[in-house]
Amino acid sequence: MTSPEEPTPSIRRPRARGRLAARIRALRLRHRWSQEVLARLSGLHRSYIGSVERAERNISLDNIEKIADAFGLPVYELLRTQTGPQGASAAAGEETPLRPG
Repeated sequence: MTSPEEPTPSIRRPRARGRLAARIRALRLRHRWSQEVLARLSGLHRSYIGSVERAERNISLDNIEKIADAFGLPVYELLRTQTGPQGASAAAGEETPLRPG
């Protein structure tokens, strides 16, 4: 238990989770889909999609596959990000895989 003077420790979410969340949201917006549409196409609940996009969920591989299928992508393509290994933007259209941070 912390005393009133001690700061509350912040909750640190894994960076890969945040990158995947951003990737899913970006793909959904690129398709001009609502969370409801992505949920229906993936067989998941809309509130679950929202929590995934906010990086609040430690999403299972099965659900990653369902979302990838909804986008018509293989799983490895869903697990790619627009940021290069040094944090610089990749060339237009070029993507690099998620890397542990």
